[in-house]
Amino acid sequence: MEKFVQIERVGQTFDTKKGKFVALRDIDLTIKKGEFIALIGHSGCGKSTLLNLIAGLTLPTTGVLLLEDREIGGPGPERAVVFQNHSLLPWLTCFENVYLAVERVFSAKEGKAKLKERTAAAINLVGLDHASSKYPHEISGGMKQRVGIARALSMEPKVLLMDEPFGALDALTRAKLQDELMKICEATKATTVMVTHDVDEAVLLSDRIVMMTNGPAATIGEILEVNLPRPRQRLTLAHDPAYIDYRAAVLEFLYEKQAHVEKIAA
Repeated sequence: MEKFVQIERVGQTFDTKKGKFVALRDIDLTIKKGEFIALIGHSGCGKSTLLNLIAGLTLPTTGVLLLEDREIGGPGPERAVVFQNHSLLPWLTCFENVYLAVERVFSAKEGKAKLKERTAAAINLVGLDHASSKYPHEISGGMKQRVGIARALSMEPKVLLMDEPFGALDALTRAKLQDELMKICEATKATTVMVTHDVDEAVLLSDRIVMMTNGPAATIGEILEVNLPRPRQRLTLAHDPAYIDYRAAVLEFLYEKQAHVEKIAA
């Protein structure tokens, strides 16, 4: 397998008032360039902790994370993060929110005209040309999240990291953004790691689903390869036997295998 992102024997321990808390242990994962990975598991299984480690927002207690054979030692524009909360600056327009990221990454090498061109291209990619001059309070939650995605993509990251980006949206808006994200990933060939609680979202979007065991001391329980042809259509897949089998495999892991572990631990 081509080694683009490497996570080797990674563990994460936090100091708490009650002593050491082991959040993650023995995480080994290799991600290929252009691959879409979903991280799924019950609450408290360390999905977001692992994403933050790849982002460089926190550093591992043990082990190492590499991007293109270079150790990840902190945040960087080559790893862009989209959170569930879009984190837009309310006093800036949609265009200005994206421009701010573009300026930070490319201003040393490019002039204002090129920076504006990059910003406009990112906004166009998420279908928000009509709203570029609007402020965050003037647009819907789904549109805000699109701006957040545009801001991340505008930096031309090598890895796009998403922490339940559609979790706070209604079902119809979520489905629309999932479909748009598939098209964007096809167009940009972005390597993507997404944290999700949504089994259907994981199967629809992913090349592989990484299923985490229950915390504390969570690790990777199983990895499921999703061999469904692209482009994917959700209505067609709803009746596809392979899709149904993949979905069932994830549900079995979450609600039989991991539920059983919880009973033993209780």
